[in-house]
Amino acid sequence: MPPNEAKARIKINNLLQESGWRLLDDSTGTANVVLENNIKITHIVADDMGEDFEKTSNGYADYLLLDERGFPLIVLEAKSEDKNPLVGKEQARKYARAQNCGYVILSNGNINYFWDIEKSNPSIITRFPTQQSIKNYSAYKPQPERLINEKITEDYIVLTQKQNYSQVPEYQDTNTMEQFIQTNKLRFLRKYQVEAVCAIQDSVRKGNERFLFEMATGTGKTLVSAAVIKLFLRTGNAKRVLFLVDRLELEIQAEKAFKEYLKNDFTTIIYKERRDDWRHAEIVVTTVQSLLFNNKFTRLFSPVDFDMVVSDEAHRSIGGNARALFEYFIGYKLGLTATPKDYLKLFDSKKPPRNDPREYERRLLLDSYRTFGCESGTPSFRYSLIDGVNDGFLINPVVVDARTDVTTQLLSDKGYAVFIPVENEGESKEEEQSFFQKDFEKKFFSDDTNAVFCKAFLDNAFRDPISSEIGKTIIFAVSQNHAAKITQMLNELAHLRFPGKYNSDFALQVTSFVQGAQQFTLNFSDKSNNLSGIANFEPWYRTSKTRVCVTVGMMTTGYDCTDLLNICLMRPIFSPTDFIQIKGRGTRKHNFTAQVADPPRAKEIGKVEKGKFKLFDFFGNYEYFEEKFQYDQVLKLPRKSERERPGPGVPFPPEYENFEQDILYPVNEINIGLEGMKVDRMFFDRFGEKVKKDEVVLQSLEEGNWDKLLDHINREILNKPEDFYTIEKLRKSIKSDRRVTMREIIEYIFGLIPVIKSKEELLDEEFNKFIADCKPGEKDDIIALKYFFKSYITDGKLRDIIESKKFAELNVNPSFSIKDFKAVPEQWRFAIPEYIKDYIPLNKFTN
Repeated sequence: MPPNEAKARIKINNLLQESGWRLLDDSTGTANVVLENNIKITHIVADDMGEDFEKTSNGYADYLLLDERGFPLIVLEAKSEDKNPLVGKEQARKYARAQNCGYVILSNGNINYFWDIEKSNPSIITRFPTQQSIKNYSAYKPQPERLINEKITEDYIVLTQKQNYSQVPEYQDTNTMEQFIQTNKLRFLRKYQVEAVCAIQDSVRKGNERFLFEMATGTGKTLVSAAVIKLFLRTGNAKRVLFLVDRLELEIQAEKAFKEYLKNDFTTIIYKERRDDWRHAEIVVTTVQSLLFNNKFTRLFSPVDFDMVVSDEAHRSIGGNARALFEYFIGYKLGLTATPKDYLKLFDSKKPPRNDPREYERRLLLDSYRTFGCESGTPSFRYSLIDGVNDGFLINPVVVDARTDVTTQLLSDKGYAVFIPVENEGESKEEEQSFFQKDFEKKFFSDDTNAVFCKAFLDNAFRDPISSEIGKTIIFAVSQNHAAKITQMLNELAHLRFPGKYNSDFALQVTSFVQGAQQFTLNFSDKSNNLSGIANFEPWYRTSKTRVCVTVGMMTTGYDCTDLLNICLMRPIFSPTDFIQIKGRGTRKHNFTAQVADPPRAKEIGKVEKGKFKLFDFFGNYEYFEEKFQYDQVLKLPRKSERERPGPGVPFPPEYENFEQDILYPVNEINIGLEGMKVDRMFFDRFGEKVKKDEVVLQSLEEGNWDKLLDHINREILNKPEDFYTIEKLRKSIKSDRRVTMREIIEYIFGLIPVIKSKEELLDEEFNKFIADCKPGEKDDIIALKYFFKSYITDGKLRDIIESKKFAELNVNPSFSIKDFKAVPEQWRFAIPEYIKDYIPLNKFTN
């Protein structure tokens, strides 16, 4: 048997066994897998695979998977590794119908499709469904017509919350209606939210199974998600929904919201709290991290256990290794994002600047759109900040350009182009970003620069319209240390400006290292208003004594504080996603009213509506993301010292320490054998033990906060004298053939990934994604495509030849010849390079 066929059969047999299918009679029962010609799998072993299974007398030697009664359940159409599994689709359909089977698996051992031939198109799967999961799945009878024809009205959620609400006298009375709605927490859909749900119906009508909602922060994505989930569950087009988030606090927030909106019709649980009876719930909420641990999701669930997967903040919760979890389940997929695809307006993807963090973000955004079938850049539904402002639901900021002389020097015409020496140069973009921020603080933030920031804020901040004190503010600092400095400085300045009012409570550091920080965020919100106690400006007006929270990465995603009047960016931001989330904290509307009874004064003031908020921008972040933005306010800040500085985009000179001349001892050479040094073999294990005991690492991992985790490792664990761990040494200790990132190392240590994949394994993984996304035709030579795909990624010379169209040079190119190029179907010769440019970072394939 040809090698490609033998390898495919072995892989398929393994996949069957992993999902509990019995190739041989054993103690658990008789074999439930047979061949088309009724020859049991017993006769096929790795060393003697029989005749060519592509050329049997009946044409194909399909596997037939049986149910517990011995009746045909699934047809498995096997192809050799060099063939696209979809080439056997029609043959498998005929065979399945002849055997009275409703399900088909198409596989070549590497790429697998599950196909419910009566309901949908083949879907990529990474694991075969179990016998029991198919039995459960058989009870699922989707009816797209019911979904399409379901009437969506503004009270679609309210009818689940309180079905007879319209008959209640308090609702019918216009004088008590508003109070009735607030008391019962009834959530009516806004016009655009109804349109979003209707957009799903239109998309299903067109045969789509993947949808993407691009909705600005503060426009109610969770409420819309609840309406979509109700639509699918109520019409029988889903029996169970998985809701994925990437942060612990969002998990709790989503569960609370779904229970508030849908508890009368459907049960919502957090998976880790109900591991033993999750099947009794229609909505299962979980963080991506909890299911990725040791690839736990492949053991806990079958690909058909959830009929719909919703990904909150899709660009993050399906990025990297999480994509495997998201794609594991077949069925409908809905992604939610606040970040538009075209947000990187000034970014030239053809010639990205060296180490430009926007390249990482660009790939995340493109990958999200591609995953949900929106490569054109048009999501299933879009509702932008501009739409929200025009409709009166959101407000825009007054952007304050407060760049100093120092921060201006860190900018170039196309954004941040400061490249300072970093010890872990070449690391993944996320880690590089952490180093950038750390380096900014270490090299550029002096006390007088911080003083300029704080004074500019205090002089120009929006004030509370009732008490006239500094309006509630969130300041985003570079690091924990920077946050501590800013907090101390603001409290000192507040004591001078408002003597006796705050007693060092004016500003509070709210960062992950501060005990009780999560509770601080809740106390600061407009729902509590008691952080550090109640302010003493007006005894009848309830608001937090603390006016400013200084943070780094907290209080961004999912944090609501509607009476926020100022946001300060005292750090550069490289991610459009982070920028949109941070800006979104201030876009919600708010009515300022007297909450404590004082009838004369309260009646005089009445209700003051929040019309604007200020976004203080000390690093030109807005200009970075908004082409030719006209700032509403430009502050004239004092210039720093007139010392000579390098031009825009040129790095500041690094800081050096001078030491006295050392003495060189006699040189002694020691040859190391093939087994390597024992210290190298133990090095990785010792690092793993250290991070497993680190409380900040453990907490960050639980929260899903990778920025915090990697920043902590860079600051507190790497390059310390006692062990001197470095990324380069760790890579060497695991003998990787490529540039492994620190995130991969941590994921491996904690079992979030089973192995650190080799270059070849990563290439296979990316090629499988390409096949799933681009779906080459049945006549396309998969082997030729794969060779070109892998060669283009790994061979810089080949990329140059293709890019410059100097094809004659292929005649002398040793790794990929003109003959190889001609074997590639014409339509793929340039489509594959374009795909790779858009979706695959080449950096991780380098040595």
